[in-house]
Amino acid sequence: MGKPKNCCQCVIKYTLFIFCYLFWVTSAVFIAVGVYAKIAKEGGVVDSLTADPALLLISIGSLMFIITFFGCFGALRNAVLLLKLFLGILVAILLLQVAAAVLGFLFSDLVLHRTEQLMRKGIVRYREDMDLENLIDFVQKKFQCCGVDSHKDWSGNVYFQCPARNHSLEGCGVPFSCCVRHKNETIFNTMCGYEMQTLDEASAAKIIYTTGCLEKIVLWGKQNLYFIGGMAVGLLGLEISMSCLAASQMSHIQRRTENGRNVY
Repeated sequence: MGKPKNCCQCVIKYTLFIFCYLFWVTSAVFIAVGVYAKIAKEGGVVDSLTADPALLLISIGSLMFIITFFGCFGALRNAVLLLKLFLGILVAILLLQVAAAVLGFLFSDLVLHRTEQLMRKGIVRYREDMDLENLIDFVQKKFQCCGVDSHKDWSGNVYFQCPARNHSLEGCGVPFSCCVRHKNETIFNTMCGYEMQTLDEASAAKIIYTTGCLEKIVLWGKQNLYFIGGMAVGLLGLEISMSCLAASQMSHIQRRTENGRNVY
C-alpha cells in the first residue's frame, strides 16, 4: 500500500513543480518584455499605471514571479512555509477574481463608465507614450472602430482637436488606424485620417470607421461570451487545481514529519 501512495505523491509533487515552473518562466518573459519596452520607450513616462502597458507587464510579471517562486521551490524542496505562502496568495487571488466577477456583473454600468473614462484618458495621452499609442492603434484596427463613442472623440487630443487655432497638420483629423483598409490596397496612405472630423458622418464613413471602440468591444464581448466564459472557467480551474496540489503536498509533508520519517 505504501508504494502506490508514494508514487501518487511523487506525481502530485512534480506536477505542481512543472506547472509553477512554466508560469515562473512566463512571468520572467513578461518582466523582460516590460523592462525592454520601458527602456526603449520614446518620450516621457506615463504617470498612470493603468495607462502604461509596459508598467502593467512588469507589475503582473513580478507578482507571478514571486507567487510561482514559492510554488516551485516549495514543491521541489518540500518547504511547508513556502507552500503555505503559495497556497495563501493563490486562494486570496482566486477569491478576489470571483469577487471582481460578481461585482462587475452587479455593477456593469459602473464598469462600463470607468472603461469609457480610461479610454478617453488614453486618447488624451495618445502621443505621450509609444506603448499606449501602439495599443490604441491595435484596438482600432482590430475592432475596426475609431474613438470611444465616435471618431469625433479624437478632438480630445491636442494634436487632433478641431478649433481653428490648432495649426497641427493632424488638426480635425484622426489617427491612421481609424482608416478603412481595402483588400487590394498595396500602398496604405497614412494621412487618410486628415480633416475627417470636418466631414459629415456619411462622407467620413467612406474613408474611416466612425463607430466608437467601446460599442465594438462590448458587442465583441457579447458575441464571444462562451469563449470568454470558457477562458475564465479554465483559469479558475487551473488555479483551484494548483491550490489542491499544494494543499495535498503540504499535508503529506506534515504527516511524514509528524511520523518522524524523511520526506522524499
